[in-house]
Amino acid sequence: MTHDHYVPILLNCRGRLCLIVGGGKVAERKALTLLNAGASVHIVSPVLRSETLGHLAGEKALQWTERKYQPDDLAGAFMVHAATDDAKLNLKIAEDADRLGVLVNVASDGEAGTFINPTVLRRGRLMLAVSTSGAGPMAAREIREELEERFGPEYEEYLDFLYRMRSMIKDEVKSADARRRLLQKAYRMDMLGEIRRGGYVPWSPDQIKQWIEKNQEE
Repeated sequence: MTHDHYVPILLNCRGRLCLIVGGGKVAERKALTLLNAGASVHIVSPVLRSETLGHLAGEKALQWTERKYQPDDLAGAFMVHAATDDAKLNLKIAEDADRLGVLVNVASDGEAGTFINPTVLRRGRLMLAVSTSGAGPMAAREIREELEERFGPEYEEYLDFLYRMRSMIKDEVKSADARRRLLQKAYRMDMLGEIRRGGYVPWSPDQIKQWIEKNQEE
C-alpha cells in the first residue's frame, strides 16, 4: 500500500485568516503555531477550556466567537482546524470546508481532512518536519527527538550566516555564474565546524563584502 497522497508543503499563513473550531488543548496547540506564523486566528467555541487561549483572547491576540460552529464561519478562511471533542461535528466541518475549497485539518480523524500537521523541529531558519502519514504521532515524535541530537542549536547561527552571505552576494554580484561560484565557496567553508568549536564570531557586512571581493578575483 502506498501513502503518497500527501504532498509536503510549507504554507505562508502570514496575515491569512485561519479558523479553529474548538477551545481545548488541541486548539491551543494549533493557535500557537498559527500565531507564531503571523496568521490571523479566529476561534469559534462556546467555551475556552485552555487558559492560554483565554489569555490570548483577552489580549486580542486572536478573535474568539463564543458560540457553536456555523457554516458561515468558514467565509474568507484560508484554512480551518476542526478541533472539537465531537467527532461528528469535526466531520461536518470538514465537509463544509471541502465544498468551499478551504484547507481543513481534522483532529479526530486525520484522513478526513485535506492536510495533516507533522511534528516539527525548528533551528532558526531550519525546519525539519516529520510525519508518519497518520500511522503514529508517538513514532513521529521519537524520530524528531533523534533529529534534535543530529541537528543541534548551532544550525541556527550557521544558517543565519549563510542567509546573510547569500543575500549580500545577490546584492553585490551581477553575474549569475559568479554568484553561483561564490555561493559554492561559501557552502564549502567549515563555518558549521567553527561554530561547534566555539570559535565563530559573526561577520560584519564589511567582512562579507571583503570576502566577496577577494573570492571574486580568485
